[in-house]
Amino acid sequence: MKVALVHDWLTGMRGGEKVLEVFCELFPDAHLYTLLHNRGSLSNTIEDMDIRTSFIQKLPLIKKRYRHLLPIFPTAIERFDLREYDLVLSSSHCVAKGVITGTDTLHICYCFTPMRYIWDLYNLYFGKERAGMFTRLATSLVLNYLRKWDVASCNRVNKFVAISRYIAERIEKNYSRDSDLIYPPVDCSYFKPGFANDGFYLMVSPLAPNKRVDIAVEAFNSIDLPLIVIGSGQEEKKLEKMAGKNIKLMGWQSDEIVREHYVNCKALIFPGVEDFGIVPLEAQACGKPVIAFGEGGALETIVPLDKNIGNSN
Repeated sequence: MKVALVHDWLTGMRGGEKVLEVFCELFPDAHLYTLLHNRGSLSNTIEDMDIRTSFIQKLPLIKKRYRHLLPIFPTAIERFDLREYDLVLSSSHCVAKGVITGTDTLHICYCFTPMRYIWDLYNLYFGKERAGMFTRLATSLVLNYLRKWDVASCNRVNKFVAISRYIAERIEKNYSRDSDLIYPPVDCSYFKPGFANDGFYLMVSPLAPNKRVDIAVEAFNSIDLPLIVIGSGQEEKKLEKMAGKNIKLMGWQSDEIVREHYVNCKALIFPGVEDFGIVPLEAQACGKPVIAFGEGGALETIVPLDKNIGNSN
């Protein structure tokens, strides 16, 4: 059986890439298609794959500004010729689900979320505080086209699999499609309980608008408790300016360093409305409580404090 994996872009190891890593272990001989690949930014398992990129890879100065090219993402993903494959497995939060396959190809989409950039989080990514005038203008001119393409391209998928009940509901709302539910994997053999407590609070997150790291930074500035933030992204400079002396931004760190901080923290802070959220599960596997915003996928993985207290009596 000839298999192709499709992932939106490969620019770092986040939750979606940890899922992709499992797909690569299942299908090590598959071809991996993606819009853009920053070489060396992923695990060896992914880097060792036969990775095939789009024409976006050849454009200048796009390593950190690729999101500004959202209007041409549909064109780029449709240029891949996947007619020769028996199975196409896309892991999609943007345009990966829109690849064109052969009539006899089975296309299964593991959907992280419908394309948030053009639906509920459009202003968060392309509002005045987030994007320049040219980017805002270009995106607004093609917004209707992108939304129509997003809905139409869902018909290229034979079967949707959602990462959470929350996302299954969004797939139904946006695409009028049913989906199966398979939660993302967490390596509980790697993340094990620890009993240390060095008194600091921890965030492990890409520094992206939808992660709402700025809310956590503002809160900890006001209460003057120690907060360590592990992660990198387009919000990094903004957060560096915001952060008080009690807040430490560590940038990207290895899995070993992340695990060490899980074990030694007092609690994990999780302020975003997540599609699922692997980080809280990793922290809980290390025996640490999670302080999370009570919406989205967090409601499926974190037991509220009052229920924990009730069960302990």
